[in-house]
Amino acid sequence: MTRVVYAPKPRLMSTPADSSSNRLDPGRAGATAVAGYVIWGVSPIFYKWLEFAGPSEVVLHRVIWSAPLLLAILWFAGRTTQAFTLLADRKAIATLALTALLIGFNWWLFVYAITVDRVLEVSLGYFINPLMNVAVGVIIARERFGRWRALAVGLAALGVINLVVSAGVIPWIGLALAVSFTGYAYLRKTIATDGRIGLFWETLLLLPLSLIALVWMERSGGGGSFLADPGQAVLLIMTGPMTVLPLLFFIIGARGLHFATIGILQFIAPSLQFATGIAYGEPFTSAHAVTFALIWSGLAVFVFDLLRFERQQRRASST
Repeated sequence: MTRVVYAPKPRLMSTPADSSSNRLDPGRAGATAVAGYVIWGVSPIFYKWLEFAGPSEVVLHRVIWSAPLLLAILWFAGRTTQAFTLLADRKAIATLALTALLIGFNWWLFVYAITVDRVLEVSLGYFINPLMNVAVGVIIARERFGRWRALAVGLAALGVINLVVSAGVIPWIGLALAVSFTGYAYLRKTIATDGRIGLFWETLLLLPLSLIALVWMERSGGGGSFLADPGQAVLLIMTGPMTVLPLLFFIIGARGLHFATIGILQFIAPSLQFATGIAYGEPFTSAHAVTFALIWSGLAVFVFDLLRFERQQRRASST
């Protein structure tokens, strides 16, 4: 990914540089990107339907069914040659092996949180994620840390501290999701490749162990959901499209959108996850209300600074 001062979303890919001829018009691009975020946002409902399988079995199927789908997408996009030439870059492949472990862990924790009715904590993690990405940029990449960004990160930190002190709860799932995804996004920025190619290699690197683990689960009686019922098999196969399609929609939509627009749209997913958690009756105390209010205030500051920065960039480019 190309490093930018403001990361619009800690993402599952880096969008390739697009020429003006490849850019969609803003309306179609926005609708496509929104579709991707909506799928991410309502995905907890889908994974609720998979509670007949454990989190590990679900993640194994996500890997197994995503890999061939990504290969087909690369073939239709004419990028298979580019994908396999990446093998010559040992550093990139080594980095992708590490990011594969991070995204695999992130997927597992996401599914686990849904099975134990912690969707609100999932949304908290992904609300925190952009602000944690800013903090990592300052600490590791030595990016500028202005007063607005400092305020945004500070409000989010206060929100987490409030939940720990007031409710006596450490939101470890949300924090682990945010940390793992921030680390994943940062490492993926160091690899200059198409996001689809990166995710293809991550799933391909995880595929052999996933197949072995799934066969072992079938034989040991620890799994078996796929062969037990045709309906369950269809749902498990659908984990592939549910993993890949939001990524594809985002890549397509990002071709016609400014970073500031993407930065605002990214909050659709955790907002829908938050609504899903409330709809499923998860506990929401006054401590949770204060925590989310502080985090949302931090995000409002973040968006304000993002828009301000975008205006400054446009003025500078027009002079």
